[in-house]
Amino acid sequence: MEKKITVLLVDDHSLVRRGFRRMLEDEPDMEVVGEAADGEESIKLASQLRPRVVVMDCALPGINGLQATRKIIDDSPDTAVLMLSMHNESTWVRQAIEAGARGYVLKNAMDLELGAAIRKVAGGETLFDPEVEQRSALKGERSGALTQRELEVLQMIVDGKSNKEIAVVLGLSANTVAVHRANIMNSLGIHKTAELVVYAIRAGLVNVP
Repeated sequence: MEKKITVLLVDDHSLVRRGFRRMLEDEPDMEVVGEAADGEESIKLASQLRPRVVVMDCALPGINGLQATRKIIDDSPDTAVLMLSMHNESTWVRQAIEAGARGYVLKNAMDLELGAAIRKVAGGETLFDPEVEQRSALKGERSGALTQRELEVLQMIVDGKSNKEIAVVLGLSANTVAVHRANIMNSLGIHKTAELVVYAIRAGLVNVP
């Protein structure tokens, strides 16, 4: 008989974990080897248990699911992470892909076939919820939403320049720069400058000295 697919469940709600465990107990080819309630615990358990698949909640206390995914994949590139999320915005999907997740499914999907999703990512396939797939910008398309000028402005935002300073460098009015900044944030679905800076660096949209 083939070896069972080992699964680590990560969710901060014990009821959700229990529900998932019950779903997977009916799958003859799967075994839940552990449960974690937060990102830190998931990193520790993934390192100890070496599960084939980690079912990871996106929103976790402390270290969130995206950060935990990145660390787990760094430590064990053969582990497949299936991300469960309440968010269908393309920004979250992009971040999950960049963190190394092999799948991204919506937690509230009525027809969530967890067993089938786990089998897919365990077999090396990628899986993205149809509701988010059309909107997600996959690797290589990240900067497609931004114009060349917006990329220049983004670089200067990451460098810590104010709208006024950017305006001087580019020979624009501060108002025009403010419009560019707003367009960039809308295109990427980000609403805070700090998040924009982190995202731009992680997504490779800017040069970091």
